[in-house]
Amino acid sequence: MGKKSSSFLEKTIIHQFDAFCKKILKNEVIDYENHLAYRRKHEILFSELSEQEIKQLFMTDDYNLDNYQFRVMGYDIEVKDSLIAEALQSLTEKKRNVILLSYFMDMSDAEIAREMNLVRSTIHEHRKRSLEQMKKIMEGTLDGGKETDKKS
Repeated sequence: MGKKSSSFLEKTIIHQFDAFCKKILKNEVIDYENHLAYRRKHEILFSELSEQEIKQLFMTDDYNLDNYQFRVMGYDIEVKDSLIAEALQSLTEKKRNVILLSYFMDMSDAEIAREMNLVRSTIHEHRKRSLEQMKKIMEGTLDGGKETDKKS
């Protein structure tokens, strides 16, 4: 009976191991199917994204290679438009500072006057004349550099 019981015991162990392996494989299939269902529910293909959703997934670096830098009263001011930058460069330093502080730093006339040790009305006049001068320069550039005579 020792040989028979040993053979029976061996077959029992083989059957138990076989049942165990089948149970493990069955549970793995269930886990894999659950994982696929989760991915179907929570993931989407890039081709199915709207244009607006795609734009949220990336950003573009903006390098300062084409930008113009001005340093005014300890502030670094960046101007991206070359036409405006050229017009600003044609102004005197005081007038350029007034325009940059006013329009690029959102400072009031009183704040600029304090920074530059000038009277507020002087700041107003500098800004007014600077804008007129810049307008003429920019219009001249847009017209192809030709000054047009206006006769009334």
